Amino acid sequence: MTDPVDFSMSCPIPQSDYARILLAHGGGGRLMHQLIEEVIVPAFRNPLLDVRHDSAVMAFDGVRLAFTTDSYVVQPLFFPGGDIGTLAVNGTVNDLAMAGARPLYLSASFILEEGLPVETLRRILASIRCAADAAGVQVVTGDTKVVDRGKGDGIFITTAGVGRIEHALTIAPSAVRPGDVVLLSGDVGRHGMAIMAMREGLAFEMTIESDCAPLAGLVGDLLAAGIEIHCLRDLTRGGLASALIEIAEAARLGIHIRETAIPVEEQVRGACELLGFDPLYVANEGRCVCFVPAAEAARALCIMQAHPLAKGAAIIGSVAQKDRGLVTLESRIGVTRIVDMFSGEQLPRIC
Repeated sequence: MTDPVDFSMSCPIPQSDYARILLAHGGGGRLMHQLIEEVIVPAFRNPLLDVRHDSAVMAFDGVRLAFTTDSYVVQPLFFPGGDIGTLAVNGTVNDLAMAGARPLYLSASFILEEGLPVETLRRILASIRCAADAAGVQVVTGDTKVVDRGKGDGIFITTAGVGRIEHALTIAPSAVRPGDVVLLSGDVGRHGMAIMAMREGLAFEMTIESDCAPLAGLVGDLLAAGIEIHCLRDLTRGGLASALIEIAEAARLGIHIRETAIPVEEQVRGACELLGFDPLYVANEGRCVCFVPAAEAARALCIMQAHPLAKGAAIIGSVAQKDRGLVTLESRIGVTRIVDMFSGEQLPRIC
């Protein structure tokens, strides 16, 4: 049996400061990564958990299944391009897809705040149904609880998902190899900036819409074409930068990317510059990175660009033996710098 969690383990953050710091920073970035690695993971350590991927992969009688879970606390509940319901479905479907699985079934658990209008709930449930139908999954079980007024912020949703892996590949950070090419499925930063604009009542020349969408079809196209995918990761909390850092650290390899190759819509870039955000760290809900051998990169890119959700796909970098565990970026002016996680979240409550 695993020993009880030791909150006094060597760590630069005093144990009494964990909750206060996470609340102050929105529960993201390096602090959340540190909390997970130093406090939560040791409480449950096992070989499946130690893979550190978006889904756990388990074998039953020769069939490989992927299993994942996530919670959604976004504010506002409705935003351009989606709502908390579509987010709850697509986020979990995408985590299954990042393991190379075909999503099949979801559970949905609701924590409702006393006083939530029934029509608001109906609207969110309708969004969940539409998103599930579009992703080809069924919601087959769930739970509902109600908390006192003022203690639930409207509605929180937790979804868990199961998918079937129908190929022989191991798609995980451990499969990344030197020489691999990094492909990005499209422009970054739209989801986080859509939430920010809605939350703060900001008006831009054009409405920024979230990229919230299911990625299982895109991954399925790559697998059907026989692409040797080594790793996939969707770019949710912490954005592109944090996803690549987590993969580099897990794979113990270096990842080098080029800023000029990373697509960012001008509307999003302008909003980020105006508000002081870096689009590399802004969350996405319909974007992923894909690591493939260099010999298959061009074909993989063509397949991605042919999919409706990845028309703006691009090759943004490569993997190397040097700079193990680090992500480096060649800037627009040709200067190379190390990309690090922020201590906290740029935009809390965006998923």
